[in-house]
Amino acid sequence: MSQLQPVLDEAISGLSPLETGVIDLFVNGVRVLGLPKSLGEIYGLLCISPEPLSFDAILNRLQISKGSTSQGLKFLRTLGAVRCVYVAGTRKDHFVAETELKKLVGGFIREELLPHLHSGTERLEHIDSIPQDPEHEHAAFYQERLSKLNVWHRRTEKFLPLVQRFFS
Repeated sequence: MSQLQPVLDEAISGLSPLETGVIDLFVNGVRVLGLPKSLGEIYGLLCISPEPLSFDAILNRLQISKGSTSQGLKFLRTLGAVRCVYVAGTRKDHFVAETELKKLVGGFIREELLPHLHSGTERLEHIDSIPQDPEHEHAAFYQERLSKLNVWHRRTEKFLPLVQRFFS
């Protein structure tokens, strides 16, 4: 990509270099978590915006689809990363970014990690209930791995509440 390409992208979208930089920071962050790029774009734009933004403003500024904008705002609201605020003189919803780290981390743990942890408990219980052939050539290996998975799971169950308390 040429050095001119970022300048062209900014000119097209109307985003300043500062806005683009903050958005890029959050896009890279959500990618690490395996979340859609649009979540980072929306949160980054709202984070650096001094004014609440409407759905249409977010859609137009980021040039993303209505579906991505709608789903992204819904998900971010569920996490507690974005909230709806009243703006006098308009009937449209306007959004602002939540910037308290404890709320962001707590929402992510509550909405994303804990459901997977609970699902993992059920899956491990199911795996543990599968009859094992003690005469199988790999029986000891399988038993050792299943034991290790259960230890990892128990440690994660203890660790996540500590992380939540740390950020509270």
